[in-house]
Amino acid sequence: MFLAFNPLQPIVDALIQVIVALDGVIHNLGWSLIVLAALVRIAFLPLTITQFKSMAEMQKIAPHLKALQAKYKGDPQRLNAETMALYKEHNVNPFASCLPLLLQMPILFSLYYAIIAEQKTFTSEKWLWIGSSLSHKFPTILATSLAAPDYILLVLYVVSMYFSVRYGSPPSTDPQQAQTQKIMAFTSPLFIAWFGRSWPSALILYWLAINLFTMGQQVFMLRRLSRAAAGAPAAETAQPAASSRNGSAAPGERAEAAPRRKRRSRR
Repeated sequence: MFLAFNPLQPIVDALIQVIVALDGVIHNLGWSLIVLAALVRIAFLPLTITQFKSMAEMQKIAPHLKALQAKYKGDPQRLNAETMALYKEHNVNPFASCLPLLLQMPILFSLYYAIIAEQKTFTSEKWLWIGSSLSHKFPTILATSLAAPDYILLVLYVVSMYFSVRYGSPPSTDPQQAQTQKIMAFTSPLFIAWFGRSWPSALILYWLAINLFTMGQQVFMLRRLSRAAAGAPAAETAQPAASSRNGSAAPGERAEAAPRRKRRSRR
């Protein structure tokens, strides 16, 4: 069998079975890949939430990290100890942001092998413009099947990747980190475009779907984060009012209460 000694073969076989099962219901491999991408994103949702929270917290403590680096510039051991203490204080795992990506990479590679293994099946499959009469007129740009490269689909993925990298994470408070994020938003899509120009359109379709679902989750979590940040000051301003109701009035309130008691005593 194809890639008999591939360590990813169990995942390849499992993905083939899942795709065949989805295709038995949907009757189109293109839409089946999109549904597969949705199922993968749902399965990784808890890790994605953890990743996003860790990224937001890392950006909050970025100024503290920069101050530690300046303070212990000549003492790497002390810097490492203080950095670990800062992570522990804020309950931050610097590796949490990498975990979902690392776990999804075997699935992506396995899907590539699965598409190659079932190339005959994907060669006869169509999806929207892929495999249409228009694609046969422009076969160098449009894919004539899900097994062939499609540059329109690749461009859509590159654009979605740019927005995902550029705006899909909490805004950085560190100017240097924000500049790095801008550079990555340009270089990462170009890197993928160069290597993905010969990939089957089925793989790009799956990756585009994954990216779109990921962006939807990022927008949802960014909105939750902004609501939480907006609610925090309201909670802080409510604390003095609560303390005054409990009898611990502010100094100004106590100063106003004293003349009132004097006026009552004169009466």
